[in-house]
Amino acid sequence: MAQDINPQLTLSKEEMQQYGYKIVDHIVAHFDTQNDKKPVALASREEMDSLLVEDVPNKPSDPNTVLDFVLDQVIPHSNIVSHPKSFSFVPGPSNYVSAMADTIATGFNIFSGGWAASPAAAELEIVTMNWLLDIFGFPTKKGGGIFTSGGSMANLTALVTARRIKCGQDFSKAIIYLSDQAHSSNIKAIKVIGFKKEQIRIIPTDLEFKISLNKLKNAIAKDRLEGLQPFCIIASAGTTNTGTVDPLDEIAKICKNEDLWMHVDGAYGGAAILGDEGKQLLKGIEKADSLTVDPHKWFFQPYEIGCLLVKDHNWLRGTFSEKPEYLRDVEGNESEINFYDHGIQLTRRFRALKFYMSLKTFGLDSFKKAIQYNLELAETLEGILRKSMLWEIISPATLGVINYRYNPIGKNLSEAQLDAVNQAISHQIVSSREALLVTTVLQGQVVLRMCLINPRTTLDHILDTLQQCELYGEKELAKIEA
Repeated sequence: MAQDINPQLTLSKEEMQQYGYKIVDHIVAHFDTQNDKKPVALASREEMDSLLVEDVPNKPSDPNTVLDFVLDQVIPHSNIVSHPKSFSFVPGPSNYVSAMADTIATGFNIFSGGWAASPAAAELEIVTMNWLLDIFGFPTKKGGGIFTSGGSMANLTALVTARRIKCGQDFSKAIIYLSDQAHSSNIKAIKVIGFKKEQIRIIPTDLEFKISLNKLKNAIAKDRLEGLQPFCIIASAGTTNTGTVDPLDEIAKICKNEDLWMHVDGAYGGAAILGDEGKQLLKGIEKADSLTVDPHKWFFQPYEIGCLLVKDHNWLRGTFSEKPEYLRDVEGNESEINFYDHGIQLTRRFRALKFYMSLKTFGLDSFKKAIQYNLELAETLEGILRKSMLWEIISPATLGVINYRYNPIGKNLSEAQLDAVNQAISHQIVSSREALLVTTVLQGQVVLRMCLINPRTTLDHILDTLQQCELYGEKELAKIEA
């Protein structure tokens, strides 16, 4: 049946209800049954082109037909990153309450850029920001921050702020330091804000994948002797590869002695401060000038919500505030924060709502217990692997991340053979769609990496995947020995 042209872009009340109920039912079914599905979606560009490419639709279509197409053909062709066997990268466990909160924020189309547009949205962002400041030991009265799309934008915002405060208008001689295990978003941010390759110092890590303090100190001293301007150290609080935390206390001392900005990238690992082991490993994080955390990772929020925390909220306002004529009537007073003055975005969605509602609903103690469970799960896996004759630990369980490789005792495989076997194991696991388990490279070795931050992942999920890996490993070994 042909649909009428609808220049008001509206549905009737009854149509909206039916449409919305249908979507909610599908989302509930997803949360209820996702553990029974395969977490990996595989498709080529040609297959997706064949399925999805079409000309611009000039004429209306039945809304339910469009919805059914998306639910049947689009959603199933995406990885389920909240699946308990999604072990790769940094999974996004999410939760239903936050998903519904995002629906509320989008449904009411709340603008969260300035106080005048939504005092309640701005206030909730202040409230949730203060919760995070308190969790990480930052000053709640003077400190501040901003919710961003993710860690990449939070790191970018931090570095722009650090550059202004430490370098002013001239950063031609400024030098920034980070380890060879720092997240790639930091390099991208450094390049985006105008630094040349010669102004970036990649400091080697030690055998535990922590930044080498001696090499860091040597690099700073050498740069000063050459008339350059060291201005910032980026420390990692949970590297993506290994979960490693740089020695934050020692880095803080270097920053204090050298008058450098200390930025901590805790996008993934920062939330571990709620666990017993994590709190110890992250000692010194409260001394940072700025800190990135990603609630859409280990704080169990759906995408997108990253966060930047700073010791003094005036640093952000002084860096990003602009006063165009069309905003002069909505500036408000000093206590009424306009978050478009604290970051790059003017138009901002109401990201704080999902974090607020999920924390209020489940309570911080539930988050603490979930994170502690993840830390202990990774340590349990490490113990199992160490007792096996088939597996070798390359990087032990740290903040929920563990790296290992198939290396049967007594087989004496070459490094090239080991690399090939472990790459093949990953390829076959992913091709089976039963689990998302990919490789990384540590100290020149191809290794399997698990990131266990989903509170719904059980030891059985892990052991089932490990058993599959062993079967694939045996097949690859038979090929080599044939």
